[in-house]
Amino acid sequence: MPIEKNQVVLFHYNVSDEQGNLVESSRGGEPNAYLHGHGGIIRGLEEALEGREAGETFSVTVTPEKAYGPRKADAIQRVPIKHLIGAKRWKPGMIAQVQTEHGPRHVVVAKVGHKFADVDTNHPMAGRTLTFDIEILEVRAADPEEIAHGHVHGPGGHHH
Repeated sequence: MPIEKNQVVLFHYNVSDEQGNLVESSRGGEPNAYLHGHGGIIRGLEEALEGREAGETFSVTVTPEKAYGPRKADAIQRVPIKHLIGAKRWKPGMIAQVQTEHGPRHVVVAKVGHKFADVDTNHPMAGRTLTFDIEILEVRAADPEEIAHGHVHGPGGHHH
């Protein structure tokens, strides 16, 4: 069953940066699950998965334009430290979560003051060319509710 729109895909991945350093891996944990054709994963990865089948393994290198976008220079914002989620004490370079009107976002702490922190709202991987090593575990038809909601339910999916 080749991967096409409205199919649920489960896959394991390793992500490496331009220098070949491992940035993130799903191996040893739950595989990633997404609904194909709904923008739930970065564009370059979704394009590379199109038409492939369960059992395939492959590597794909994705440019920033098809990953997390270019870095924006004006993305520094000042926020009250109490709004940063994820640690008790903050240091530059740490990744925090903040609630926004668009839901939770990850930011990188740039500078910490007494009551406020300057955070970089670029995605931590913005501006980076990433290489994904993918192993496709399962491909199945999505059920109508998943398609209506635009994401996967159950194991490996969102729970609402």
